[in-house]
Amino acid sequence: MKYVLGIDLGTTSVKVSVVDADTKRLVEHQAKATNSEAPSSAPGAREQHVPTIISALNICLSKLDADARRRVAEIGVCGQMHGVVFWTADESRRPWQFQGKTYRIDDGAVSNLHTWQDGRCSPRFLALLPKPDSHLGVSAGFGVPTMFWLLKNSPGFFKKYTKCGPISSFVVAMLTDQVHPYTSEQNAASWGYFNCRTSAWNLKLLEKYGLPVDMLPKVKPAGEIVGVLKERWHGLPDGIPIGVDMGDLQCSVLSTLTSDTDAVLNISTSAQMAFVAKKYIPPAGVPVVNPISYWPFFRNQFVAVAASLNGGNVLAMFVDTLKGWLADVGEPIDDDAVWTRLIAVAKTDNTKPELEIKPTCLGERFAPNLLGSVRNITADNVELGHVFRALCKGLVANLHSMMPARVLIEANVDRIVGNGGGLFRNEVLQEEVEKIYQLPLVFEQEGDAARGAALAMIDFERNSCCSNWPQ
Repeated sequence: MKYVLGIDLGTTSVKVSVVDADTKRLVEHQAKATNSEAPSSAPGAREQHVPTIISALNICLSKLDADARRRVAEIGVCGQMHGVVFWTADESRRPWQFQGKTYRIDDGAVSNLHTWQDGRCSPRFLALLPKPDSHLGVSAGFGVPTMFWLLKNSPGFFKKYTKCGPISSFVVAMLTDQVHPYTSEQNAASWGYFNCRTSAWNLKLLEKYGLPVDMLPKVKPAGEIVGVLKERWHGLPDGIPIGVDMGDLQCSVLSTLTSDTDAVLNISTSAQMAFVAKKYIPPAGVPVVNPISYWPFFRNQFVAVAASLNGGNVLAMFVDTLKGWLADVGEPIDDDAVWTRLIAVAKTDNTKPELEIKPTCLGERFAPNLLGSVRNITADNVELGHVFRALCKGLVANLHSMMPARVLIEANVDRIVGNGGGLFRNEVLQEEVEKIYQLPLVFEQEGDAARGAALAMIDFERNSCCSNWPQ
């Protein structure tokens, strides 16, 4: 019996899944919150501490059943897209050390992870950057623009490091003990300045503007093997193949789809609506600003995505604000109690004058200066339940403005498959999805990016990636 291990290095947690290669069923799953936020002096910066992320990964592996670990014959890795981490590696030095059963990170040889939520690249700064030779534009939080910002504002930064990649690329390099990192077309495209038609970085353009292009990871197709596990990591057999790191969005979609007429809605930290655009061919020339982006998927296909920066993070902000108010009046309450009560009161009477909340307080990539707003406030519609429902409705309405139901219907989508803890645990949000999109919402219980990373490896080996839905 052959098992495949899938790893997902997410924004707030690390997840690992063991999948049976023959049946594609989930054998075991573990997750661990990273709590890895790191301070930064740069305005708008969002960074995470890499050793803390690796520690969470080690904990997840240690909790897997020992027999399941021994049966693992392949590893697939995915992680949060767009972000960039820098490190120093050469033939005589690595920033990781294998001690006993686990990997430990040399803090001085690895930067913080500059995440997809990083906002140091202002709209004005982005406007000064060269136009990419790509059908995809660039935004704050994308790897290459972040590198341009560091080049301008912290020129000594690059003297400390020799390599860079997404956090998932770093982990693959660590597990395979490779000096130079690889990444997939999926993650390269998410950094900007990557041409999906030629599958190549805009090297000449980047060199012209002084970017240290030798640091960039080499690019391979998603699912391709780039090395083998060098150590017996938590009892996993050394020598097992490891694939190039992939995008967590693509792996989540792959894990969730059961039909080519499905769209996938993921609401976790952010929110995405996606479907496979099987006939899409990226155009030549500079990118056009559009709320729908087409990202590399599997089997030379693309996935159409409306990716909102405003999702579960906005609801979490509301909960934190509410907790702060209660604490200020001497009534502290924990997170679980707040969520339970909010959902309960929002499911009651909903007949009062409609409150409208536009919760785009984080802006959007296609409109970074977009702000949130509240309309139609009356004396009768500011009860807590009504406010929370309006907030949930506003999140879904914002996503619908980016990818309307007509776009899904034109793509022959006949249902929405839900994914992500922010959606799965929130019945009010689920109700608003069905009201606004007028399509049935169902859930795929085993649909997550860690399982998708394992499935991608299984399907790539069979030379039929995405074969888990009917052709």
